[in-house]
Amino acid sequence: MRVAFVSLYTLHTRDTYVTRRLARLSGLLAERGHDVHVLCGRWWDGSHPTFEQDDITYRAVDGDFSSKLFVSKLPFALRRTDPDVVHVPNSPVGHARAAKTACRLLRTPVVVDWWADRVGESDSDYRKLARSADALVAPSETVKTVVRGHGAPEDAVSVIPPSIDFELVESATPDDQVDYVYSRRLDADANVETFLLALAELREREWNAAVIGSGPALDDAKRTARDLRIEDRVAFPGELPEAERVPILKGAHVFAQTATHEPFATELLWGLACGCVGIAEYQTDSAAHELIERKSRLPDTRGSMVSSPQELADEIVDAERLAHRTVNANYDRYDHDPVTDCYLDLYEAVVDDYGFF
Repeated sequence: MRVAFVSLYTLHTRDTYVTRRLARLSGLLAERGHDVHVLCGRWWDGSHPTFEQDDITYRAVDGDFSSKLFVSKLPFALRRTDPDVVHVPNSPVGHARAAKTACRLLRTPVVVDWWADRVGESDSDYRKLARSADALVAPSETVKTVVRGHGAPEDAVSVIPPSIDFELVESATPDDQVDYVYSRRLDADANVETFLLALAELREREWNAAVIGSGPALDDAKRTARDLRIEDRVAFPGELPEAERVPILKGAHVFAQTATHEPFATELLWGLACGCVGIAEYQTDSAAHELIERKSRLPDTRGSMVSSPQELADEIVDAERLAHRTVNANYDRYDHDPVTDCYLDLYEAVVDDYGFF
């Protein structure tokens, strides 16, 4: 199948949750032998219009990273690519709507990957996009509710979560230097302070913790640890690749999830797969509860929801009564292969349905 991903920015030029999600999926499809094209801004040296890397063809729609030029040139790039299906993120909404307009003329179905609404985008444009896409993908039921709120039909939205490398989870050797762990990009939504305040409540107990991740909130987190006088027991190793992160998660006993905005709690998923007891703070804009609440969590998942640092501290103490684990085999359903299969099934269905119109 020839799949075209449309995104002005790629992981080469902008590291975001959306570009990571698209990079992971495009790579997995290419590994399976599908013909994968990424229509984007030119991030490589030289003026040649295409660039091949890891069996993926990158096509420069625009070399100046101009949103207006990208939109105006996108129809021609799509026509040259001639894909079976087009995959585009919901934001910037103007890019997604331009892709849909062009593909309507080309008679090519469009799958919109809806990660999150972006501040400043037009609600009316989101409504038009939600109602016109041939299929929509959300990472969680929480986001699906948002998309439905924009007017998308119930049967048009598929929930497909991010995937993890479960083989790595099974094979990695645990690093038992850390008892409690927090892992996420440290941005304005990280809310790592709740975790640190909970740890401060436990300063009389024996423990070591790690805050994995980097970002603009890192210095504030370190300062908070110093102010709470727990800096000697909280490590800040920065952002770590999966191969280094997973051993720490397998060695840890508790994973704390406190971010205020989380379309899907991917790092919590890694922690649960690695056998951690997951403790998540209730947040209006977070889907973490979908992995923790008893009505939705997988068998053998151990964890709870809290609403304050004190409750988090209490749950950490309670978690110490549970046996330490390093793998929860039920989470193999989040492995790359079954999740990629979900995308391929969706692509095939939307291509087949499009042929009837």
